[in-house]
Amino acid sequence: MVSADGDRAGTPQGFGGLPGGVAVSHLRVYDWPADDGVCGGTPHLHLTCSEAYVVTGGRGAVQTLTTSGYEVTPLTPGTVARFTPGTVHRLVDEGGLRITVLMQNGGLPEAGDAVLTLPPAYLSDPRTYAAATVIPADAPEEERERIARVRRDLALTGYRALREADGPEPLAAFHRAAAALVRPRLAEWRERWRRGAAAASAATGEQLDRLERGDVSHLAEAAVRAEQPSEYGKYGMCGRLDVYRAQ
Repeated sequence: MVSADGDRAGTPQGFGGLPGGVAVSHLRVYDWPADDGVCGGTPHLHLTCSEAYVVTGGRGAVQTLTTSGYEVTPLTPGTVARFTPGTVHRLVDEGGLRITVLMQNGGLPEAGDAVLTLPPAYLSDPRTYAAATVIPADAPEEERERIARVRRDLALTGYRALREADGPEPLAAFHRAAAALVRPRLAEWRERWRRGAAAASAATGEQLDRLERGDVSHLAEAAVRAEQPSEYGKYGMCGRLDVYRAQ
């Protein structure tokens, strides 16, 4: 599979990522209990990417918080749950929850298109935020798990404050803080989008133009690609991830 930064991805006809420029991963939701007695992952939102869960095993739920309020969506095998940018979400494990995750704009989520619901003091600048959230890839297994647990619990503190807030301003303030945190990376994100999801869409437009002219040459360039995950059991925000190369 050709990555978003590969040579062929720069032109619409050469886009070689997953259909629509999505990203895919396999998720085993954390079964770690929090201090509210609920097992699960780290609450966060995405700023530019919609997300979809295809539940493949176990059971659980996703708690969501938007300007429309708080909701709980049950998750059982066969459920497809999806939500748009700005949705604060917390995955809950009620017994072996397994999910295939589809992310819009492959490459952007991997480049940081997510902000955890940390208390406001941790959202003041990118360095402070990173110190509380980054899990060093070369750290021992025990240390990576410890950091993942600590940041999950810290994000739950901020999440509960947002849920219990009286009025919309605390959530709006979190939105503003999240946007400020990622602003230094927007030029990089735009380039990833251009080479990924935008290129995938442009490729369809080019193919429609060709068919309209009676040109079927792109059909002769058909190709089949397959790959295994590039990493297994990565500590993600919601659980342990089997991931594929970012597109």
